[in-house]
Amino acid sequence: MADAMGQRKQAVLRAVTDDYISTAEPVGSRTIARKYGLGVSPATIRNEMADLEEEGYLEQPHASAGRIPSDKGYRFYVDSLMLEKPISKSEEVRIRKEYQRRRDSIISLIRATARVLGEMSQYASVVIGPTVKGAEIRHIQLVPLSSDTVLVVVVTNSGLVEHRVLTIEHAMSLSDLDRISWVLNNKLRGSTLSDMRGRLLKEIQAEVSAYTSFLENMFELLIGAMRTSDTEKVHVEGVMQLLAQPEFREIEKARPVLEFLESDELVLRELSASARASRGTEVTIGSEHALEELRNCSIVSAPYGPGGQMVGAVAVIGPTRMDYAMATALVGYMAEQLSELLTRLDWYKSAE
Repeated sequence: MADAMGQRKQAVLRAVTDDYISTAEPVGSRTIARKYGLGVSPATIRNEMADLEEEGYLEQPHASAGRIPSDKGYRFYVDSLMLEKPISKSEEVRIRKEYQRRRDSIISLIRATARVLGEMSQYASVVIGPTVKGAEIRHIQLVPLSSDTVLVVVVTNSGLVEHRVLTIEHAMSLSDLDRISWVLNNKLRGSTLSDMRGRLLKEIQAEVSAYTSFLENMFELLIGAMRTSDTEKVHVEGVMQLLAQPEFREIEKARPVLEFLESDELVLRELSASARASRGTEVTIGSEHALEELRNCSIVSAPYGPGGQMVGAVAVIGPTRMDYAMATALVGYMAEQLSELLTRLDWYKSAE
């Protein structure tokens, strides 16, 4: 695609985009000539800008104003013109220190990622934590709490630990619970919670037939937990930073994206789909979004997970006038660091 556009047009489009990202003000030909040293006159730049507008890469918001990039222009910029902007050493140090302090649990890591990403990007940040639904079971433990309650603990391959208290009709001995735990682990290790019906349930009940009622109640409890807990895995930070962007200072313009961020179900669906479609950092710009609420926004997202498997996603959401180079560097780095941490942490190893 880059070859189809002349080098001078590319230079003008890059300059207009960089300047608009920096200033949030429409860009004129004299500004480009003065600031970017392209070696041609303002009149020549004006002609190139007019051609770029005709081709759909630039827009003119007002007749007397300069130009701004269109969604098509941003896409060409991201794909072909954007210069890499690696994160600084001080940013790396801050991220690593924050992660070092939060190694105690996956929830701490997820929350730290969302907070730091929001602060450093100055956009809204979203981190999708590991969800129960697609996670593989690594270990199940049944722990007696009292004569009529049992704690059911499930450890998944993502390091996620789900636990629910189950009320039982008749007291069960520790050896009973150990026997059921052994059968559950033997049959379910490597399966997902979604698989705990049908054939597997019948096989397990056949081996511990005396506890059929207990097993059915436990499975229903865990399947119910699966339905409710996935929407609790959405962590959003940086909404105030997003509202400070010029595009969203008017509440009516900000309302659609705020409504999106308030809906865990929408956020989970949008970012999970994006993460599944890509193994690396993904940029979705304005009109490329299927959701109307996001048509004035761009999202930079990346999947993460231990050992190369995708268990969640990291993202920033901002105006289409986003600093894409900074955002892609930050999101990619934090997804990479989070993946490495989840691979190395002791609780992940113990779940193997």
